[in-house]
Amino acid sequence: MLSFLLIGIFFATCSTKGQKGQDDQSAKIKPNILFLLAEDISTDLECYGMQGVKTPVLNQLASDGIQFMNAYGNNSICSPSRSNMMVGVHQNISNTQHHRSNRDIPLMEPYKPITSYLRDAGYTCIIGSNLVRQNGQKIDVNFKHTMIGEWDGKNNFGLFDKKHEVLPEDQPFFQQVTLHVTHRGGWWNGVRAQSKHKVDPAAVSLPPYYADTPVIREDWAKYLDQMEYMDNEVGLLLKDLEAKGMRDNTIIIFIGDNGRCNVRGKGYLYEPGLHLPLIVNWPAALTGGKKEERLVASVDVAATILHAAGVEIPDYMTARSIIKEDNEPREYVYSARDLWDEILEQSRAITTTEYRYIKNNITDQSYDAHQAYLEFYRPAVHVMRGLNEKNELTELQSKFFEPTKPKEELYDRINDPYETVNLIDHPEYQAVADKMRGYYEDWNTENHDYGLEEIIWENCPPPKSVEIMEWLNKERPEVIAKMKKGIEPGYGKLNKEYQKAQKNQEKSN
Repeated sequence: MLSFLLIGIFFATCSTKGQKGQDDQSAKIKPNILFLLAEDISTDLECYGMQGVKTPVLNQLASDGIQFMNAYGNNSICSPSRSNMMVGVHQNISNTQHHRSNRDIPLMEPYKPITSYLRDAGYTCIIGSNLVRQNGQKIDVNFKHTMIGEWDGKNNFGLFDKKHEVLPEDQPFFQQVTLHVTHRGGWWNGVRAQSKHKVDPAAVSLPPYYADTPVIREDWAKYLDQMEYMDNEVGLLLKDLEAKGMRDNTIIIFIGDNGRCNVRGKGYLYEPGLHLPLIVNWPAALTGGKKEERLVASVDVAATILHAAGVEIPDYMTARSIIKEDNEPREYVYSARDLWDEILEQSRAITTTEYRYIKNNITDQSYDAHQAYLEFYRPAVHVMRGLNEKNELTELQSKFFEPTKPKEELYDRINDPYETVNLIDHPEYQAVADKMRGYYEDWNTENHDYGLEEIIWENCPPPKSVEIMEWLNKERPEVIAKMKKGIEPGYGKLNKEYQKAQKNQEKSN
């Protein structure tokens, strides 16, 4: 309660000074906002109990701020999730649910990006930071936009004022930084090789739906190495704020954009695909040391950012500020999975504090859909696929490779955290199942789900990874053989080889 009381006092001070016409002084009191989006991570931080990893910077941010223990994504893929955080509306309502689609289509009225409101409130909106890998400038939203420029939603579609150069001292800033290192990529091996304290594969704890093999343990440890690298990047950003005297009046919001890129994770509606780390830290207005158990959604960061900036939250938003005292807690989080590259799913999930209900509208497709992009980046899938062919997986592990999916799933999140037993047909859980179905129907009665409409494929560019996989199967069987052993082939390198082969083919024709 004290945390939220301090926020109220903070905003009352800002408001009073603004009424006296002291605009410059009021602008200085408005908090800076640093929004950190870590790619493809679930709650795999030390402060969330992950074994084998050290994340001291984020541990401290959590202990000094508010650590949300039940934050869930409204989507399990990056661009739909980033879209709902930028707009403050569930992606299936704003027609931004299909991965990297609709990039030439403006947002429907009345929707606007949160940066438009922040600019109106006197904020400079900054994208990225030169203190992190790839400058942290990823945006990746599913509506027409440009990185820099003005926004009116009709002729101008700029989301930010500038790339990170020098933080402004004469007006408050909103800075969005993507922590890219945790995203699957060829740099993972290099990060692990350069680490002075590599995560020990023997020290990690694998969920029961993974086969326990040396390759899978090594891959898991390599993922946690990226977490430690990312944690250090957050430390660099904090030191920069401290050096500029801006740390106390900067609210930091740290969240994952979607779950970890592995079995049952990114792209799926199970716990590791939806459960996100979320930490809010604001020395000037939040008391620390709080672990918040209430249910929150990824979309809520949009309303939280506007609330922190003293901006009135638009009525159309489905987001709720998680630092506003009088907000009623969510009964459930509604999540979705739709088109991802060449693979279409129409799965929906209802997550409450006790249960998860999943409705699969497309059932004649395996969870292991052989999606081309994922073939390059999931060694565990290749290894387990081989073990499954030999009937060497447990019943739980083999479910991922079954040719079909159940129409409905229900899991007891408290007593079965790994979601091993589908309770949908258990007689003693029929009241729970009906209640969860009721939540699903209520959401669909109140909202239009664009994900259930027919896809306009020209708005969804085909991925290059499909062509490359076809080429590898035909021309490079030795690479396919390595992938089956859990050896990542290096997508970037193969892409260059494929492009070269295509050019040579064109010349010969």
